[in-house]
Amino acid sequence: MTTSAHSYGFRIVGALHGARRLIDHAVAFGAYAALDPRAQASSEAYLSAFMFGPDFRQHLEATGSTAGFAGPTWSPWLWLDIDSNNLDEALQDSRALVLLALERYVLRECDLLAFFSGAKGFHLGIPTALFGAAPADDFHLVCRSVAQRLAGLAGVEIDTGVYDRVRAFRAPNSRHPRSGLYKRRLSADELLGASLGAVLQMAREPAPFEVPAEPAVDAQAVEDWIVAIDTVENEAKGKAELRQRLASGAAPARLNRATLTFIRDGAMTGDRHRLLFSAASNLAEFGCPSVLAHALLTEAALDSGLPPSEVRRQIECGLTHGEQQQQTD
Repeated sequence: MTTSAHSYGFRIVGALHGARRLIDHAVAFGAYAALDPRAQASSEAYLSAFMFGPDFRQHLEATGSTAGFAGPTWSPWLWLDIDSNNLDEALQDSRALVLLALERYVLRECDLLAFFSGAKGFHLGIPTALFGAAPADDFHLVCRSVAQRLAGLAGVEIDTGVYDRVRAFRAPNSRHPRSGLYKRRLSADELLGASLGAVLQMAREPAPFEVPAEPAVDAQAVEDWIVAIDTVENEAKGKAELRQRLASGAAPARLNRATLTFIRDGAMTGDRHRLLFSAASNLAEFGCPSVLAHALLTEAALDSGLPPSEVRRQIECGLTHGEQQQQTD
């Protein structure tokens, strides 16, 4: 698949629940970067986090919604979303990720995109040209796997919700409706050296910026991408294995409906911890290997909004509890 064929995206002007309008993603992103008056930078606005091919256009025109789209995605940027109620911590975590990227990959500071989000965090964009990344059905999941690995190496937490296939992501230079601040581009020097107070002062006004050109492919980045592809494929194989076991009757009847529902749909905020723990425990009761349990549950748990460290902890605790229950039966 070629990247040029994946030029579509969607735009939302106003609240997040507003209509998704089909756009040429690069044109719209460039308009926000340049503060083109047509971008309406003083408004709340969002662009799709990923870009799509003609099948997305057909889906949106036929249904009027992005829901249910399951086709390939692509993006020139691997986005990392660093959110925290403590902005000082979010700034420090963002700096750690920028320094890691600059140390790990052959790229210049100007190749990165960094933003204050306008509210409680920062957005960092690493060019996917480094990874030699091409559009794919699981591109969004590979992005998440790479981002999680980088976050782990940097010792920080990121918001994994941005890797949903049809996720809306706040547009550059758009205004946050509650804080009144703008999603402001920060140079690497500003991100690494400016005080939080200075960042907030800059975010009082939007500022035009040039979208960086694509850097060359980097060997370490390619290796990271390949590892992430393998991780995503292993997770998919784990799910297929469970479905096969269930269909053949190999799995005991103790696998309850709540576990299957969590694997398929995740959970709402108030039930996430409990249902993840319960699902892991239930899987352990019929001897599900730890690797398979993590593969089956992690994606749904992350999509539900739990941070990676909490996902790992709840799964391990649930597996331990399930194994103990099995021993006492």
